Amino acid sequence: MSDDRITAQPLTAPDFAPFGDVLDCAGTPDKIINQGLCERYHDRAQLDFGPGGRAGISMFHAKARSLPLRLEMVERHPDGSQAFIPLGPHPFLVVVAPNDNGAPGRPLAFVTAPHQGINLHRGIWHGVLTPLHAPGIFAVIDRIGDTPNLEEHWLKTPFVIDL
Repeated sequence: MSDDRITAQPLTAPDFAPFGDVLDCAGTPDKIINQGLCERYHDRAQLDFGPGGRAGISMFHAKARSLPLRLEMVERHPDGSQAFIPLGPHPFLVVVAPNDNGAPGRPLAFVTAPHQGINLHRGIWHGVLTPLHAPGIFAVIDRIGDTPNLEEHWLKTPFVIDL
């Protein structure tokens, strides 16, 4: 396998922990509420909006992509976390990269299970929102503030991501 190819793996909480949180209803619920009709999976994400920021909920409608995917750019948000919650049952592609002295290291790719979302921790390099099925509608919880919170890094050598 060439160094410029990445195989996407199923998203699991332990594998994703260095980059953020997996948002799902896995495991035993923390509480049963609403007269026993609702399982609550409590406090699943470490939201961080930094100094001068506040939580905001936005709606994203992203075009569906197909694999193999050419990865040419990653980005990060130095002042706040960013959560992506799909509003449909379809999986999506999540690309993250470790920080390597201020630049992204070799990316990793994950495919979510149906109904899984993610929360990227502050400053984590990641690919753009990449639904694999239409419609790509997501609720996004991230930092709203007056300071810039986006840093893009164009890769010298693009990667190809596939299953």
